[in-house]
Amino acid sequence: MARVGTITTPHGAIQTPAFIPVGTKATVKAVLPEAMADLGAQALLANAYHLYLQPGSDVLDEAGGLAQFMNWPGPTITDSGGFQVLSLGVGFKKVLAMDAQTFRRDDVIADNKERLAHVDDEGVTFKSHIDGSMHRFTPEVSMKVQHEIGADIIFAFDECTTLHNTRRYQELAMDRTLAWAVRCLDEHKRLTDERTTKPYQALFGVIQGAQYEDLRKKAAGDLGGLESSGQSFDGFGIGGALDKDSLGTIVSWVNQMLPENKPKHLLGIGAPEDLFVGVENGIDTFDCVLASRIARTSAVYTMEGRFNLSNSAYKRDFTAIDDECDCYTCTHYTRAYMHHVFRGKEIIAATLATIHNERFIVRLVDQMRQALLDGNFTEMKHDFLGRYKHRSGQAND
Repeated sequence: MARVGTITTPHGAIQTPAFIPVGTKATVKAVLPEAMADLGAQALLANAYHLYLQPGSDVLDEAGGLAQFMNWPGPTITDSGGFQVLSLGVGFKKVLAMDAQTFRRDDVIADNKERLAHVDDEGVTFKSHIDGSMHRFTPEVSMKVQHEIGADIIFAFDECTTLHNTRRYQELAMDRTLAWAVRCLDEHKRLTDERTTKPYQALFGVIQGAQYEDLRKKAAGDLGGLESSGQSFDGFGIGGALDKDSLGTIVSWVNQMLPENKPKHLLGIGAPEDLFVGVENGIDTFDCVLASRIARTSAVYTMEGRFNLSNSAYKRDFTAIDDECDCYTCTHYTRAYMHHVFRGKEIIAATLATIHNERFIVRLVDQMRQALLDGNFTEMKHDFLGRYKHRSGQAND
């Protein structure tokens, strides 16, 4: 199901498959927008939940939209905030449990955490993690917020679940997400007609259903089938907590049901081995915070695997992080220097490591796209994973 294509936006084209780095609060942490452009990022993704709370979507609207506000020249994307409302609501913060074999219950909450969000059929009431103030997100509010933020691609508001939830609750959340999707389409059309001076924003629907084949296929069929009603999504995101061992299977179920001519985005997936699985099963774009998050802990990607620069083995290693990488960091700095600035807790450490990791992942997906064009994707995949897994399997993380 792998393919190449082009997504056209008001701020430029995205050649797919593509990896979209995450700038949650209108910034990729520690890195200038100019550096993200230099390393090859085609677009950036920000988060509607966080920007709504701070500085406020009205501020971005007044500034001329997300791209203008953050001085980014290319396409921008916002997710709906559904994941953040859920993850903060159940106390898992940035990471949801990914183990599909653990307990099942509907009142999921992390140990020793306060529930910050409550979901009902109309929307979600939640407490700000910043100041404790109470807020209400509905599909209509999410559309208003994202229209004010002004990204080129926006996502419908959905209820994201965890793999801890029971099947009964997964069904309820899926039905709720479909109802919210229809409301998002209606409100998106109303706001688009009202804001005639603004460029058109593409609206993507979100497919839920956890690890259940029938639920995933039903969700994809329902959202993809809205085309016959006269209103349809411009593309689709595959969301929710996924059992990583079943990632390819789940994506395949969904993409077999969705309209072939619409872009498919895999939300929150960015590990190198998972990117291959996504591309093979018809994914066009990915976003994930992993590359930048692990960079701030000194973990870096190389063609031979992932390792931590703060380890003592690199104190006198005067080679580049990855001698096959063309990023700014590898061109100008050594592992020994990176070891030094991480051990010294220097701010530049996060900047240089993030530049390298983002370039590594962006370039890897670019290489997949070129391999598809050249007809040697399978060979490229086997070559990369053979080298990468060998080093990553060692106890050096």
